[in-house]
Amino acid sequence: MHSIIKRSLGWAAVVVVALSVGVGHAVAERPARPNILLIVADDLGWSDVGWHGGFGKTPNLDRLVREGVELDRFYVQPQCTPTRAALLSGRQPGRFGPHALGPSNRRALPPGTVTLASSLKSLGYATYQVGKWHLGSRPEWGPNAYGFDESYGTLTGAADPWTHKYRAGPYEDTWHRNGQLFDEEGNATELIAAQALRWIQGEGGEVSSPRQPWFLYVPFHAVHTPVDTPPDYKKLYEGVVFHDDPAKQDSRLRMAAMVSQVDAKVGAFVEALEASGQRDNTLVIFLSDNGGIESLKNAYIGDVADSPLNSENDPLRGQKAQLYEGGIRVCGFANWPGVLAPRVCRSPMHAVDWLPTIAGLVGYVAEQDPQWDGVDRWQAIAGPEDQPRPKPIFIRHRAGEAVLAGPWKLVLMPKQPPQLFAIDDDPYETTDLASEQPAVVARLTAAIEKDGQQNPREVPADLIDFPK
Repeated sequence: MHSIIKRSLGWAAVVVVALSVGVGHAVAERPARPNILLIVADDLGWSDVGWHGGFGKTPNLDRLVREGVELDRFYVQPQCTPTRAALLSGRQPGRFGPHALGPSNRRALPPGTVTLASSLKSLGYATYQVGKWHLGSRPEWGPNAYGFDESYGTLTGAADPWTHKYRAGPYEDTWHRNGQLFDEEGNATELIAAQALRWIQGEGGEVSSPRQPWFLYVPFHAVHTPVDTPPDYKKLYEGVVFHDDPAKQDSRLRMAAMVSQVDAKVGAFVEALEASGQRDNTLVIFLSDNGGIESLKNAYIGDVADSPLNSENDPLRGQKAQLYEGGIRVCGFANWPGVLAPRVCRSPMHAVDWLPTIAGLVGYVAEQDPQWDGVDRWQAIAGPEDQPRPKPIFIRHRAGEAVLAGPWKLVLMPKQPPQLFAIDDDPYETTDLASEQPAVVARLTAAIEKDGQQNPREVPADLIDFPK
């Protein structure tokens, strides 16, 4: 695997915005309701990026990490749909049914679910979504049904970067604007970034004035397969030898270029914020929806080649669709000039924590109990000292389930014995302590079982007839 500088795991995980002023932490007075720019990369590996010593050239992201809050232990779900459901709802995806525990074209969130967008919209925010949705591939299940004033991109979980088509079948055509399918030429990442820029600059939308504050959710398709970019991004790696096998060299070159394309677009967003005088009033959040996948074939409609040498998650164990750290502990940071001082946050967090954390920041109070599984982690983010998460992190997937509680991580997979790791001291999961700590295994197994009793076992009846 790719050799990287094995820095202390001081960077991980889902980016979530830094939201509050820590005790004894000298910062400028923060705006009561800042703009929020939430950026999600797709399948970005731990060591795909520059700030982890990886192969990708990411100068813009590196600077935002350096000047912001690195979130060392931010956890997500092992795959796309579940993480997005958790991030936008503040709830574990299993609460919505077993179909939400893995990639799905069915509606993930029940109608009326309180989301990050709907909660902010109720406070006067203009709400925009541009990019990949993957919480329901039919137009009536799209972003506009869950609190977004405007939306653009794909409804499905991925699409070819040039044809904009999904896999063959009922969801093949997926490129849309506000739920209306249409055809458009161009590279998907370029088009998505251009639309996001127009919204940042106050153009290209239909929302009535005043437009401040705003919430812009930009879930890129990149760096999910099919992996390809315009030629300029590949030129950044001229002369770089990734592998002596031509197919793997081409694959890793395309991957590196796509990482740099995302980096360039994030840099353009920040430049637009600065040019328009909005930078100091905007919380920028960046994360990946899960860990990277090391090799895969292209299953989407188009001519992009397969990816036999793709992402890297070193030194973490595992990859996308697995419960080891490489699948669920991801690149991320939060950046808010004048409010969040540069630091590394090593407090455990999960995607479900973002909605309650942001709600606390902006003063949102739900009319009824939203049953959030997440907790407000503002004090942990803003520092100056790390704080333990007040309750365990439960992560469920079709491949099994895991719980992180204090210094321990328990992994349960079908037809395999439990695996227990002292995750604080053994972040690379090299030593299974299950046989030495049977009482810890029993306690955490009981906790998983009790939590799972809240999850329905059947797909909602109104979704059974829809293709997966």
